[in-house]
Amino acid sequence: MLTYEAEIRRFITETFLFGEEKPIRIDESLRDSGTIDSTGVLELISFLEETFLLKVEDDELTPENLDTIGGICAYLGRKKTG
Repeated sequence: MLTYEAEIRRFITETFLFGEEKPIRIDESLRDSGTIDSTGVLELISFLEETFLLKVEDDELTPENLDTIGGICAYLGRKKTG
């Protein structure tokens, strides 16, 4: 999970924060904090699919899976072992 977290944080920092190191709690909502908007969610999904070689299914597009760094890491863990 730590590998997932590091990769996700790197992607968020480079893509949405333009390299600015901003502390983001693992349970902080990326949408509510303004870090990612609806277009950003699409970019995030594309990143996850390409980086982790998986397919994000329509029924998996939920805030539980994609709205926090912790949720994304847990989702990846389930997806990669399931």
